[in-house]
Amino acid sequence: MSTALVLFRRDLRLADNPALSAACAGHDRVLPVFVHAPAEETPWQPGAAGLWWLHHALEALRVQLAAQGADLHVLAGNTLDRLRDVVRATGATAIYWNRRYEPAGIACDTALKAALREDGLQVHSHAGNLWHEPWALATDAGQPYRVFTPFWRKLRTRLPEAAPLPAARARDWLRLPGSLPTAALGLLPAIRWDAGLAAAWTPGEAGARELLDVFADDAVSDYAKGRDLPARHGTSRLSPHLHFGEITPAQIQRVLQDRAAGVDAKQRPDLEPYLRELGWREFAHHLLYHFPHTPEENFNPRFDAFHWAEADHALLERWQRGRTGIPLVDAGMRELWHTGWMHNRVRMVVASFLTKNLRQHWRHGARWFWDTLVDADLANNTLGWQWVAGCGADAAPYFRVFNPYLQAAKFDPDAAYLKRWLPELASLPAKALHEAWRHPAALAAKGYPAQMVDLGASRDAALAAWGALPA
Repeated sequence: MSTALVLFRRDLRLADNPALSAACAGHDRVLPVFVHAPAEETPWQPGAAGLWWLHHALEALRVQLAAQGADLHVLAGNTLDRLRDVVRATGATAIYWNRRYEPAGIACDTALKAALREDGLQVHSHAGNLWHEPWALATDAGQPYRVFTPFWRKLRTRLPEAAPLPAARARDWLRLPGSLPTAALGLLPAIRWDAGLAAAWTPGEAGARELLDVFADDAVSDYAKGRDLPARHGTSRLSPHLHFGEITPAQIQRVLQDRAAGVDAKQRPDLEPYLRELGWREFAHHLLYHFPHTPEENFNPRFDAFHWAEADHALLERWQRGRTGIPLVDAGMRELWHTGWMHNRVRMVVASFLTKNLRQHWRHGARWFWDTLVDADLANNTLGWQWVAGCGADAAPYFRVFNPYLQAAKFDPDAAYLKRWLPELASLPAKALHEAWRHPAALAAKGYPAQMVDLGASRDAALAAWGALPA
């Protein structure tokens, strides 16, 4: 009777899980294992919001497994040491996992696989969290892509046609004494600031499927326009579920295509805009794999000579807490603090404000997002911040500086988003919020801070710094 271990990481689901399916198909007994080893992800260990999500995602997975008479064997410490302990206790001959793609994860898994094989174990790694492996696509010259559009053109022709794998079920689920309760991992904050996250999200595979069903039935038909309106639920909000592997791009693609196929041709939604956004996620992982230095260094080395302003911690704190005096920036930062998420249009605005109007280094913003976003993903976070800062791959030109007032007037014309996250200003007319610089006394009377920087003058200073870069 053969026994296999399945090591869960960022694939916290039973359906469309290649490693789990292969283990269940190839062995008599299967033990699901999770090892909490944040030190192995240095220097990008999960942030506070990500740890909150992980706690609840593990609990959700345990509930799913319990329905099949199984349990997730939870451990903490060095992954190799803990797996060796479990192998000795179970007599397992094989270990399965789905691959990770961050630099630290790749290095850890490479060493882990070598050590386990040296122990005489079969080790099988699978592709389980992307449409295609980050190294699978290349330009005609055999080089990694640096521009999204040609990358997407090639990827678009290679989207999977096969149905995602059904939920895996072992012939015999193995249980083992010594599993830690999820609470013992210490993932939740000691001082509970997470009420807003709990109200906004349902971590786990079932929560992901519920969000996808809502999106497929409603918002996808108006996605091209609705995705830019922060007051509406015009986006799928699946990003944290994708990050933790509670759902896969292939599952999303199949559900949307099946749902669209059942609609009259004249009313059938155009899925391309949304699939293209999933393509950006793939592009981010492609870049991170080929350019693993970019979470800390500029993709475009020309920006190594850029004159950033000296780090100002008081200024950064005002930005972090949503006290800049610029309504759209503050609304976005407060949404982030309260829910662990921010609308993508607003993410671009707050990032532009930090890197251009305040001329603070993009790494300050990347680190704050990393700690506060429930969907904090190293590939996406790096691509997004470098894109806005102008120093990344396929980046927005540096001279593109988002004007928060124009963005708010265009995409939140009735100020519904602003008023939701700036309740002290809810009684003011939308025009006063869209032209806050004209009404300082009215806003001050509501306890709202004065605007911390002149947008025009700071834009000019940023462009002067950019113009001083050597060609």
